[in-house]
Amino acid sequence: MEKQTENIRYDEEFILNPRGLKLFTCRWIPLNQEPIALIFICHGYAMECSITMNSTANRLAKEGFAVYGIDYEGHGKSSGLQGYVDNMDNVIDDCTMHFTSICEKEENRKKMRYLLGESMGGAVAMLMHRKKPEFWDGAVLVAPMCKIADDLRPHPVVINVLTKLSSFIPTWKIIPSKDIIDLAFKVPQVRQEVRSNPYCYKGRPRLKTGYELYRTTLQMEQKLEEVSFPFLVLHGEDDKVTDKSVSKQLHREASSTDKTIKLYPGMWHGLLYGEPLENIEIVFKDIIEWLRERASLGNTRLERELKHRNDDLSKYA
Repeated sequence: MEKQTENIRYDEEFILNPRGLKLFTCRWIPLNQEPIALIFICHGYAMECSITMNSTANRLAKEGFAVYGIDYEGHGKSSGLQGYVDNMDNVIDDCTMHFTSICEKEENRKKMRYLLGESMGGAVAMLMHRKKPEFWDGAVLVAPMCKIADDLRPHPVVINVLTKLSSFIPTWKIIPSKDIIDLAFKVPQVRQEVRSNPYCYKGRPRLKTGYELYRTTLQMEQKLEEVSFPFLVLHGEDDKVTDKSVSKQLHREASSTDKTIKLYPGMWHGLLYGEPLENIEIVFKDIIEWLRERASLGNTRLERELKHRNDDLSKYA
């Protein structure tokens, strides 16, 4: 499907991953101009790209960025049991493979490439970076899931039992949890839109999915110093879903030389589309300023790649 509105071309396409699943992908391309840079969006748990992230993508495309998205397996319009993630490593591999293929197209090779990850998507972005440390030019991490908030985390005894059960009944929806939609999105209309979106998963977390999210957060929390790319991390001070203290820890411990943190008093988890419009404008002003400033500095990744190539050639001269 292709649509054109407000000088933006929107396309959808299904791709096949190595495990034989059809994955939904989409893109928002600015018309009448060469894209400033490429932005790859990584959505949150139980969310999807084409509807819930549409406003985010359109805002960025209007600013001149080409934006690309993918629904993870078990999410959105992609194949797989809804709300089920058997292995987060597969999600990282799928995103890396699709996004890399876009970057390596002839018309995109010289363009800057940024990740934008929301909630669980923030963890996805950081794990993609860990997989290919030199590949990405930076990331915007919105309330990243480096650690699930203590109020949402089951008791350690419950976690232990559920972890063992996940091997036997992985798809069962028996993890006790609060209503994330009520906790994440401040604006009641947005809560209703998410609830009425058939592509958003609204049941209890499935056992193996919960285990994979828990495993991923533990992995992230213990290796924050391995984050080395430029990043902007954003977190609402009143976030009850992911832990803002770990965003502070990420900013403190990451080995990146270019790192910025923004904390927003009174804002909740859904910074990109769950807040009142005046708050969303504040958040996007910060995001766009950060992206534009770095895109204007020149492509240091390309310079680095060229230097490596020249060094390799000099060995044989």
